[in-house]
Amino acid sequence: MALRPLHDRVLLRRVESDEKTKGGIIIPDTAKEKPQEGEVVAVGPGARDETGRVTPLDVKAGDRVLFGKWSGTEIKVDGEDLLILKEADILGVIAA
Repeated sequence: MALRPLHDRVLLRRVESDEKTKGGIIIPDTAKEKPQEGEVVAVGPGARDETGRVTPLDVKAGDRVLFGKWSGTEIKVDGEDLLILKEADILGVIAA
């Protein structure tokens, strides 16, 4: 894939959630919510401040992150559904 986000944008791949509840009930596709957890695929170089200096992003490719429910724009690259959003829409990084 040859897509690099610009400025303070991040390219994510959604991480699919479990298809069963803890009680063992299978959740059909029509009832599932879109996951709010993703894996960072690529990041932009960073945001520019008033003086023109680039501030690097806190996330890097490979990080697992949580993001807002209605965050970002869904795109399709090489047949894969991805999400592109600003770093400010990322709520946190999930520690391994």
